[in-house]
Amino acid sequence: MWRGIVSEMIYLKRKIDNFLEEWKANPDRMPLIVKGPRQVGKTQSVIQFGNVNYKSVVYINFVEEPKYKLITADGYSAEGIIKNISRMDPSKQFIGGETLIIFDELQEFPDIATSLKFFKIDGRFDVICSGSMLGINYHKIESNSVGYKSDYEMYSMDFEEFLWAKGYNDGHIESMLENMKNLTPFNEVEMSVYNNHFLDFCILGGMPAIVREFIIKGTFEGSLELQRQLIIDYKEDIRKYAVGMDQTRILNVFNHIPIQLAKDNKKFQISKVASGARFRDYRGCIEWLDDAGIINLCYCLNFPELPLRGNYDDTKYKIYFADTGMLVAMLDEEAQEDMRANRNLGVYKGALYENIVGEALKKSGYSLYYYKRNDSTLEQDFFVRTAKSLIPIEVKAKGGTAKSMRMLISEDRYSDISYGIKLTGGNIGYSEDIYTFPYFCTFLLKRYLSD
Repeated sequence: MWRGIVSEMIYLKRKIDNFLEEWKANPDRMPLIVKGPRQVGKTQSVIQFGNVNYKSVVYINFVEEPKYKLITADGYSAEGIIKNISRMDPSKQFIGGETLIIFDELQEFPDIATSLKFFKIDGRFDVICSGSMLGINYHKIESNSVGYKSDYEMYSMDFEEFLWAKGYNDGHIESMLENMKNLTPFNEVEMSVYNNHFLDFCILGGMPAIVREFIIKGTFEGSLELQRQLIIDYKEDIRKYAVGMDQTRILNVFNHIPIQLAKDNKKFQISKVASGARFRDYRGCIEWLDDAGIINLCYCLNFPELPLRGNYDDTKYKIYFADTGMLVAMLDEEAQEDMRANRNLGVYKGALYENIVGEALKKSGYSLYYYKRNDSTLEQDFFVRTAKSLIPIEVKAKGGTAKSMRMLISEDRYSDISYGIKLTGGNIGYSEDIYTFPYFCTFLLKRYLSD
């Protein structure tokens, strides 16, 4: 029933596409679990891949068709499960070597993960599982399929995928990277075009349904309604998957993220969430949102030095939304109107740019860290590392001197730091061991640093 459905709408090229092609090319491939938050495009990408590469795609959604939870009634063998699926729907075709079985909304029926071992041993059919909120039940899925699956974590679209959707190709991306490597400023046309696309991306976020509507219509019409519906869906997920009193606490944290990001001190303060709120009561709620892929946590380093793992305070952190479009959707009406009509980020400008830089770093594979020294005004937004260096990253909503970064570079006590990166609305530049790049280059930083 799914063949051709995806092709009726515009399919937006995603980074998972290459991964899936490589997965299929591996003769020893294992069943695959694609995990990530809701609405990031998991189902569409997997079905598109199946339609292109297999004669038969057997799609089972455990939310829409809960009857399929009975397919393990005779055990977890591939043969038994296939027989039960065929009994429920004789039209589903199982062709050896030419069939992809998709188990969607895995979080609703994590027991099916036990069957992955038997599908791998059977070897006739490829299996991909996907689902949102998987982090919540993943310990059970992990124990049920250990050693017989591979994983792929999917996010909403990053700026590179947004550029693909706008018609740009890998040549354009490579040209941007060359400008960075050679410290060649972008020309006036490039700066104008890429800045405009990036501001559109900031306002829209990276959820494929929202981006697709924007590409089709060429305007923001309907985008805010889609963003707000997503917020409603996430809150429903919290009520559905969280238990007991945690529901209220998780929702309190969720609703307070934009409020606290708008302040100069963006460190998340539990005491501001509710009267008498204590860290020990809310710690699990924040971990829940992180496991669900709804937020990105940025931890405060104990000291800016390598290694980073274990060198942070897990009671001090900033909380960013995993998709900046969610932050945008939760702004007040006046800020919404000003942003869309006048392309003005107003009072939230610093918070929005910090959120989107954190999002880009996370999607590039970095963990998020910041630093604030207790005995001075020194504070640094983010850090990334190479094999030998620790690199501070500063996000400047306006122009500025990057005083904290200069201190980190110049003082002997910070021996792992020899240069820094400043992200601004301006052009490429270099001065006194600080490399300056436009915001829209953030998605390329990992490739830039690897060279």
